[in-house]
Amino acid sequence: MNKFARIAVLCIVIAIVLSPASVLLAQDAVDPAVQAEWAAERSTGKASFGYLGISIGAGLAAIGGGVGIGLLSASVVDASARQPEMQGKLLTIMFIAAALIEGLALFAIVVCMLCLFM
Repeated sequence: MNKFARIAVLCIVIAIVLSPASVLLAQDAVDPAVQAEWAAERSTGKASFGYLGISIGAGLAAIGGGVGIGLLSASVVDASARQPEMQGKLLTIMFIAAALIEGLALFAIVVCMLCLFM
């Protein structure tokens, strides 16, 4: 596995591991009997750990996607400088890989946002 793929997978795993904390905290808010307790926990800052996990997860996913696409484009520029006749094929492969990386990062950010509003 390439370096940029490892970084992207690591960011997705971190986002998935950190975001369920907010879901567990937000489930208490749905039950009307726990509203007062939820308000007390919110004032003490206990609920902010979930929001912190979501923020870190979404940020890492965005950073991982950016680093992955940057490394990919740098490799394609280097390869096309070495073999200019392969530039068309390399660009096609690069755009497909960049779309997959961007889709993975966007999926991680959407999962974090869903955990925030659930």
